[in-house]
Formats: sequence, structure tokens, C-alpha cells
Amino acid sequence: QVQLVESGGGLVQPGGSLRLACAASGSIFSIYVMGWYRQAPGKQRELVATIITSSGRTNYADSVKGRFTVSRDNAKNTAYLQMSSLKPEDTAVYYCNAKPPPSMPQSDYWGQGTQVTVSS
Repeated sequence: QVQLVESGGGLVQPGGSLRLACAASGSIFSIYVMGWYRQAPGKQRELVATIITSSGRTNYADSVKGRFTVSRDNAKNTAYLQMSSLKPEDTAVYYCNAKPPPSMPQSDYWGQGTQVTVSS
């Protein structure tokens, strides 16, 4: 079992910044990839960014490239999403995700979600 707890969401003005954190606990050695997804009202959940925990390789959605940065601190079992130049279109519930290695036949883990609202 892996538990994920997100923090750092809130209300921010357009152009502002927030940093989200996702702390993992439990069977942390089973985590291969950590990622961030978001879902706005009436829309599909979409990928924001992912990071391979061992190598640090990252992937970003086109809509956030150059504005968001995903990182991890493996010693703290925590992933981060630094969000800058925020736009109203970034308003969504942001979810942390952890995936096991491909060889392990078990489901992904998800956090509870944290609300990010970008508004003046």
C-alpha cells in the first residue's frame, strides 16, 4: 500500500505562483513514476507532468511547458510541482499519482486532490 498526501493548493492571482507537494508513505520502494494530473469542472482529467523517481526524467503537457516544473526529493519521498505564471485556465483540482514498475501487477495510487484556483 502507498498513501499520497498533497498540499500547497489555494487561491492565487493570475501571474502568481504556487508550489504543490505530494508526500508518499507506505511501500515507497514500489513507486516507479510520480506525476501530477488535473481536472477542471466538466473536463477530462489530464496529465500535467510526470517524473521517473530513479532517473529524474520529466514529461510535461504542452499547456504548462515553461511555466511548471516537476521535481522530487527521493530522500523525503516527496514530489513537487512548482507552478509559475499561473492563468485562470490552470484552475482545477490537482491530483498526485504514483505508478509501480511495469513488472508489478498492481494499480496506480492517487492522492485526494488539492484545489488550485487562479482568479483576481
